[in-house]
Amino acid sequence: MAKAALTDKQCQELLRTLKERFKKNMGRHEGLVWAEIQAKLEASAVKLWSLYEMERTGGEPDVVGHDKATGEYIFYDCSAESPKGRRSICYDREALNSRKEQKPKDSALDMAAVMGIELLTEEQYRGLQKLGEFDTKTSSWVKTPASVRKLGGALFCDRRFDMVFVYHNGAESYYGARGFRGLLRV
Repeated sequence: MAKAALTDKQCQELLRTLKERFKKNMGRHEGLVWAEIQAKLEASAVKLWSLYEMERTGGEPDVVGHDKATGEYIFYDCSAESPKGRRSICYDREALNSRKEQKPKDSALDMAAVMGIELLTEEQYRGLQKLGEFDTKTSSWVKTPASVRKLGGALFCDRRFDMVFVYHNGAESYYGARGFRGLLRV
């Protein structure tokens, strides 16, 4: 899907949803003020579209921080499990192209690029897990170091037994319970 402008109705619904989630989960963003975040969002149609896509695919994006150096607010996918609309995908285009049979519908890096977001790194994923319990039944691809990807692998994370785990798999693998979580800077 190409980036398109949201209708006024879509913008208002998205902003209402984000505001409600912000208020409901104050522990994720202590000290931040919604009015300031909303002003930044309203100034960027492209970023609003990316958040709309995060929401549409089941990510339930929420503010998790503020970069004082850049002034950007940081949104992560905060759905309890890996976003439903982004599962059953391999890691990247190279992995997708390497499959001869039973290809997944897409790849995590391609979907993220189209949405205008980035995959969480392992460090960011661990930070998310400090805000709640996520991926207790699913797993999420995370940004993989080039050295690992060069050897054909990719990393994913989940939470089991009250611990966060990082694992490896062939980048071309895909499972119904594995998707990816993204981040957006606004």
